[in-house]
Amino acid sequence: MNGFRVGEDDFELDGRPVRLLSGALHYFRVHEAQWGHRLAMLRAMGLNCVETYVPWNLHEPRPGEFSDVEALGRFLGAAHEAGLWAIVRPGPYICAEWENGGLPHWLTGAVGARARTRDAEYLGHVDRWFGRLMAEVVPRQHDRGGPVIMVQVENEYGSYGSDQVYLRHLADLLRSEGVTAPLFTSDGPEDHMLTGGCVPGVLATANFGSQARAAFETLRGHRPKGPLMCMEFWCGWFDHWGAEHVVRDAADAADALREILECGASVNLYMAHGGTNFAGWAGANRGGGALHDGVLEPDVTSYDYDAPIDEFGRPTEKFWRFREVLAPYAEAPLPELPAPPPRLGARAAANLSRWAPLSAVMESLGGPDAEHAVPPTFEELDVDRGLVRYTVTVPGPRRPYPLSVRGLRDRAVVYVDGVRAGVLTEDEPSLPESVAGHARVELWVESLGRVNYGPRTGETKGITGGVLHERQYLHGVRAQGLRLDAFSSAEAVRGIPAAGDGGGRPGLYRGSVDVRGAAGDALLELPGWERGFVWVNGFNLGRYWAVGPQSSLYVPGAVLREGENEVWVLELEGAAEAGAVSLSPVPPLPRTDSIGQ
Repeated sequence: MNGFRVGEDDFELDGRPVRLLSGALHYFRVHEAQWGHRLAMLRAMGLNCVETYVPWNLHEPRPGEFSDVEALGRFLGAAHEAGLWAIVRPGPYICAEWENGGLPHWLTGAVGARARTRDAEYLGHVDRWFGRLMAEVVPRQHDRGGPVIMVQVENEYGSYGSDQVYLRHLADLLRSEGVTAPLFTSDGPEDHMLTGGCVPGVLATANFGSQARAAFETLRGHRPKGPLMCMEFWCGWFDHWGAEHVVRDAADAADALREILECGASVNLYMAHGGTNFAGWAGANRGGGALHDGVLEPDVTSYDYDAPIDEFGRPTEKFWRFREVLAPYAEAPLPELPAPPPRLGARAAANLSRWAPLSAVMESLGGPDAEHAVPPTFEELDVDRGLVRYTVTVPGPRRPYPLSVRGLRDRAVVYVDGVRAGVLTEDEPSLPESVAGHARVELWVESLGRVNYGPRTGETKGITGGVLHERQYLHGVRAQGLRLDAFSSAEAVRGIPAAGDGGGRPGLYRGSVDVRGAAGDALLELPGWERGFVWVNGFNLGRYWAVGPQSSLYVPGAVLREGENEVWVLELEGAAEAGAVSLSPVPPLPRTDSIGQ
């Protein structure tokens, strides 16, 4: 029998009560070379368990085509080596402020609103995915000598749907694939969420950031028996582009954590260490209040989350306060902190001497260029992260009329007869100046991240309605997609013909930065640049955007090497005031109080 089990009132390990002191750390948001350090930081904070989601879209980019699913197994092995239990949350939907909530674009593009239901087409893909994924989980369960003690069924399903047939299918599927560890669900502590998301016979847990006693009272109204656990204690929060940086007072968060533990409950800190949304995998939310159906709010590249262990692996004030709260619950004195990761030795400026216009990049790395009756979506062009160039003709002769895009998601830089005419967004879908015919119109449309939470999860990207000249649709639209993973071939990128220095114009800037002395954790700074993506030695650091609040990108030390390092900057909008691109060392974070170790 599994030594870890769900008792009537407590979790039990070999017949004795245990309390789970867990922390969320997503293996896919942390460079693999730094897993060991981050896991040791969790131990030093006073945790005995680590929790991770699994993003389906990262590991199955196309149906039946799997990509490094073994990374989960390697991470679970690292957790075991670090002396931590592990909680796995495989989805298939994960939210997590991750692109499309972890669901593949090819899946939601095909099934639409039938995702996350009993629909046979959707479940067929889920069954195949779990059949592959569980091969990394099942052999690493606690009853087989591994770290995995719990596995989640779906994720916050009560915030989305009420299909109990679907939830039971997932629970039975996990069991049939060999999961013997306890299963659980997690939902907000509200009646409609718990009734929608709970599964009979499966442990129910709650997600919240404060008022633990009230939350657990609501949970007890649905589940009178079973261990109490806050599966997501929101000790911080995430940021959106163009908004203010979000922080939570460390003392307030520590008081809320203390209340959870005083209730006799187990806890999972969300996040213990957030990490980074590398490679454009950041998701997006919809504003507009409780219904989450309003304006698009794309998430920034950093997933620091104001967590106790920050994006760079440094202990914050919140870390020390949490350590003080958690220490009395530990079975032994807490370990010392691991040595900090190496930092870049000295500031270094990049020399970006080669430039190619976006058209040349598209011709070299883009997908097929074809004409369509109406604009195809990103999903129809098999573009997950990246951009699409739409080209359409305004017939003529005709006098000037307004040109607009219906159903734009999310942002389009528009050129009329080769001259930039403006930037369109979902909220401002019309050009400021009318367009006369005959004219050739190019629209370079970028996805800023698929929605990861709420009723609009899975919505399509690109031009989802049409291009209008006055009230007339323009048909015969050429479209070509450029996926970010096309840059994975360094040889192909180096083969793009150069055309001068660019002068801040949209396009791909290439060059190098010379690292003298120690290579280590660094910040990449792009003052004056507008919006785009950066690669260092072929590693995609993520999106930059002048609207803030994020002003630099994290470069894990393992990405850099002493001597010459290759740098690519894909500027999508044009940066008239573009300055030098440079690397600077990640500064040490000073202790801000006298809390003892």
